[in-house]
Formats: sequence, C-alpha cells, structure tokens
Amino acid sequence: MRLWAPRELLVLLVLPSLGFLFFQQLYSPSQCPGVAEKSSPTHVLILSSWRSGSSFVGQLFSQHPDVFYLMEPAKHVWATLSSGSAGQLQMAVRDLIRSVFLCDMTVFDAYMAQGPRKQSSLFMWDTSRALCSPPVCHLFHREAIVPPADCRILCGKQPFTMVEEACKSYSHVVLKEVRFFNLMTLQPLLTDPSLNLHIIHLVRDPRAVFRSRQNTEQDLMQDSHIVMGNQRNKIKKEDQSYHLMQAICQSQQEIYKAAQLLPDSQRERYLLIRYEDLVQDPLTQTSKLYEFAGLPFPPHLQIWVHNITQGKGMGRSAFDTDSRNAQSVSQAWRWSLPHNQVVQLQKVCKDTMNLMGYLPVLSEKDQRNSSVNLLSTPEIP
Repeated sequence: MRLWAPRELLVLLVLPSLGFLFFQQLYSPSQCPGVAEKSSPTHVLILSSWRSGSSFVGQLFSQHPDVFYLMEPAKHVWATLSSGSAGQLQMAVRDLIRSVFLCDMTVFDAYMAQGPRKQSSLFMWDTSRALCSPPVCHLFHREAIVPPADCRILCGKQPFTMVEEACKSYSHVVLKEVRFFNLMTLQPLLTDPSLNLHIIHLVRDPRAVFRSRQNTEQDLMQDSHIVMGNQRNKIKKEDQSYHLMQAICQSQQEIYKAAQLLPDSQRERYLLIRYEDLVQDPLTQTSKLYEFAGLPFPPHLQIWVHNITQGKGMGRSAFDTDSRNAQSVSQAWRWSLPHNQVVQLQKVCKDTMNLMGYLPVLSEKDQRNSSVNLLSTPEIP
C-alpha cells in the first residue's frame, strides 16, 4: 500500500474541498426550493485562539449533560500536515469540523495511524464528559461532573467506534477550535442545511494572551511555526512572538467584522463574548451562552461554575481548567509582563483592542494599579 507524503495528502484534501464548495452552491436550498430542510441537532463552534480561555468555555459546554463535546479536533490536521501553512490547511480543517459535527468520525482515518484505535487516540479526548459517560463509559452518569484526570484513568480503553455512537446520542454537538483565521472559510457551514450552526466567538485581552503564550511557548511551537509559515525564517527570533500576536489579533478582528456583514438569519447565530466579562460574572455570562445554544442551566452546573471560578490561586497548570481565581488569572499580565513589552504589544494589536474594548495602559504605574479599569464597552451592536 502506498504511503502518501504530507504534501500529497494536502493536495488530495484541498481538491475535494473545492468540489464541496461547488456542489454546495449548486444544490443549496435556494437553488432547489422543493428540498425540505430536515431537523438536526444543534451544532456549536467555539471559535477562538490559543490561550484565550477557550478550554474553560469548552468545559462549560462539555460538562452539560445534553452536549457532546470535542476539544480542537483539527489538531490532528495540523499535526499530520505540519509542512502546510495555516491558510493552506483552512479547508481541510473546515471539512473535518463538518464531518465531526455530523458524527462521521471516519474523517480521522486520514490523520491517524491505521489499525485498531481507541477513543484515547483523539487529542485531549479526556476533556469530553461525553466520552466518560454512557454509552461510552458506564462508570459515570451523564449528569456527573467528570474531571479529565478521572476520565483518563477509567475510560481510556474504549474502542474508537464508540466516539461516533456517543456523538449521535446527544441533542447538541459542540466543538472548540483555534485554527480558523477568517469567517469566509466557515460560510459553507453556516449555510449548510444539515447544520444548525451557532458560532461563539471568544476573545481575550491580547496582553493576557501574550503573557500566557510566553508560559506555554514550547507546547505551542508547532502551531506557531504553521501560523508564521515561510515567513518564520525571515523574522528575528525576538520579534516572532509579536508577529504571531499581530496575526492572531488581525484574525480576531476580521472574524468579528465579517460577522457584522452576515445576513440576519446567520448573524443571529453568531455571539461575541470577552473572557474578561465571563470571569467577572460567570453565572450571568454562562447563562447567556447556554441560552444562545438553546440549553438549560441546571442547578448542579450553576454550583460547579461558581466553584470553579471562585477558587484560590492560579490553578495547577496552564492547560487545566481546575478551580482557580479566574478574575486574578485574567489580570495576571499586569504584574508579570515588563512594561516595554506591553507598549510594543499595544502597538501591534491597537485596532483589535480598540474594537473589542481593551483600553491601553499609558504608564507602568497604571499597568500595575489594579484599580485602573482597562475594559470599556466593546463596539458590539
């Protein structure tokens, strides 16, 4: 059997994507008025960037008993096709997301080793409560709050086929993804009659993102190289982190602006939320997220949300969503970042910060003074 090189696989994945776009337009309901749209589960895409609090927001949905959740399934695309650029991989990422939304897990065949697989082959599978409860794992019930550590120990040996079976048993399928850089790529999903797609666009203060990225630089290295693409070797090492932040800020700005131009029927399925607003008032904002997705907010989840955001300290690990003082975490950059780095970052992300309501610090004294409010009302209609 011939083994495809990553570049060949990239071409094979991109060509079908172009065909999908053509036929989707050709046979869309607007072109075929006699075709009725069938009812389907609600599909929610948490759209964000690295180190923006998206793992926490993902857990708000993952722990809900009506939700099948996966964290960054497109990690498998970038890991397999790491020689491609972020732009080249957009359609392959989009098509994988669409398949997973429809509970077709055979899409992972192109990105995983052949032969028998377990559900633990999925990236960060243990962050999904749905893979730690029936019908996959019967050691926890669906209404339980399941910590990833417990799931990892007790539910890791189930066959990969159970992932698809579990997905089909839920009313809501929620995916968290950080590998989209524009909204145009997602347009076919927004207009796909088989998807009732809702997009939650999570943003965070770029200064907090920058600080968190510094703490996880090694873990994010492969993804950072893909974002920089061929430009990486032309950028001084000391400037690369700012180049990355410029790309991230620009993409978040473009996604938001493109969302404002959507027709009303699609615009009402887009929601922008700031991480800072979420941690300031977690119960109100979580209720808003659930209402947007058409989910109830049961009492046991209200208690859990309160407890996980009102803990002490900064948490055990940057990649965990354990109990911590979420408000302190959101402001940690003010004490840990040198002021000269903040000044440079504010230049790089100025337009995005203005749009999202993040006020610049004008002096080191203001930066260190927690009583100086750095949030204003974002330009959200």
